[in-house]
Amino acid sequence: MLNFSLTKQILIWGTVVLGLLFAMPNAFYTRVEAHNDAAAIIDSGQTNDALAADAALWPGFLPSGLVNLGLDLRGGAHLLVEVQLEDVQASFLEGLWPNVRDALAAERDTIGFVTRDGSPADELRVRISQEAGAASALEIVRGLGQPVTSLTGAAGSNLDVSINGPVLTIKLSEAEIVAMNNRTMAQTLEIVRRRIDEAGTREPTIQRQGTDRVLIQVPGVGSAQEVIDLIGTTAQLTFNPVLGSTSDPAASPGTGNILAPDAENEAAFYILEKNPVVTGEDLENAQLDFDQNGSPAVAFRFNTSAARDFGDYTLENVGSLFAIVLDGEVISAPRINSHIPGGSGIITGNFSVEEATNLAILLRAGALPAKLTVLEERTVGPELGQDSIDAGKVACLVAGIAVLGYMVLSYGLFGIFANIALVINVGLIFGLLSIIGATLTLPGIAGIVLTIGMAVDANVIVFERIREELKTAKGAARAVELGYERALSSIIDANFTTFMTAVILFIFGSGPVSGFAVTLGFGILTSVFTAIFVTRSLIAIYFARARPKTIEV
Repeated sequence: MLNFSLTKQILIWGTVVLGLLFAMPNAFYTRVEAHNDAAAIIDSGQTNDALAADAALWPGFLPSGLVNLGLDLRGGAHLLVEVQLEDVQASFLEGLWPNVRDALAAERDTIGFVTRDGSPADELRVRISQEAGAASALEIVRGLGQPVTSLTGAAGSNLDVSINGPVLTIKLSEAEIVAMNNRTMAQTLEIVRRRIDEAGTREPTIQRQGTDRVLIQVPGVGSAQEVIDLIGTTAQLTFNPVLGSTSDPAASPGTGNILAPDAENEAAFYILEKNPVVTGEDLENAQLDFDQNGSPAVAFRFNTSAARDFGDYTLENVGSLFAIVLDGEVISAPRINSHIPGGSGIITGNFSVEEATNLAILLRAGALPAKLTVLEERTVGPELGQDSIDAGKVACLVAGIAVLGYMVLSYGLFGIFANIALVINVGLIFGLLSIIGATLTLPGIAGIVLTIGMAVDANVIVFERIREELKTAKGAARAVELGYERALSSIIDANFTTFMTAVILFIFGSGPVSGFAVTLGFGILTSVFTAIFVTRSLIAIYFARARPKTIEV
């Protein structure tokens, strides 16, 4: 038991050195963070003397992963937003109307003329002129339904169609509403995450809460309004032909057209074709650029299919106006001076550099499927986060000193071995957190403090067992061997049950609970490793060098 082979010693201490090497950047947090930010910008193609100086703050051959600080430690923005799911359902029914109209019009001999009646947003009401064809119309519209793509309603239709006299009422089925809401929430979470990641923030927390709410926590930003400005725009981008302009906001645009206000001139309105030539969903890329006058603009590029449509339209409409519409407002209406092949272009306007950059981010990330309503916003100042860090340091320091003192007073030299393992244990926790890029929160610090107390439990069990074996065993080395052998099952049982509790907390918990579970789980793994291998290795080295005949534990 105490005759460790050279290979085993190398593996144990190699693991320790590697873990402490990954934890080391956290001791130089500000310098490494500046290095990482500068390196990321340089990798994107930008460089200057200031960036080069920041990149040189930390050697490139050393690990540079950091434990990210959560909102309660770093400060930042906390938002709770509500996704307007009803808008998506209404939009689906609105888009269904042309298909219903065309399908019924094909059977005009038996159904008659088809018109649309007024209805609530969650219904589509269609009137036929020949009531005798009601049954036929009902079957035609039901045939437009599609199977619901969800586990709860895989065999059902997405449409619920009924008829009362000559009026068809079309609604979404319950299974489709559930499936559509889930799709909308998943898409919203992904787009919000992409927008925030594009802005360069660190480790945001973006989680679904309930059926229609999203929790957003972004560490390191100055105010909640910055995040609202970034995610609050749906960024529905369309490119529509311009039919005319007017100063009358109540003017009728005509059938199949829309009236859109000018984003820069409140008194101007454009009459546009409702169906766009291309949309923002066809964008392949968008980035900050500058026009011929040196003003900030947004350069964009379409995918292959949209580029062909865009090129064909510009070829056929040279000299016409073409509106770029963002969230229902015309932000630019340039004239097509020549054929634009390749699907590339530039959006100009009275943009600042920040506005153009944010617009490019929004377009790259894609359009939100529904409007977001802010229910709660809160800005956490960095001073409060620093107070939390200071309090956490004090708690760790007090707990550490108390445990270290107790072990030395109780177990003498063996207590010193356990203390060395305890210090290594804390370093390994930070090494693991750095490797996976975990976010440390205040509950996470509580998990580390708890781990400091728990880390010596295994050593206490072993040392107490060694004390008992010293009374009966033949020799000190044999007592140590038996102490480790007979304490091993108790150590594994106790730590395994606690580790399973941490896993359950991580799976079913969120936010602070999840952060606590991560540090607790890692602490258990490292404490078992240090107790079984590191402390025992130190004892083996001591026995190999000192060769004591008797020991006192």
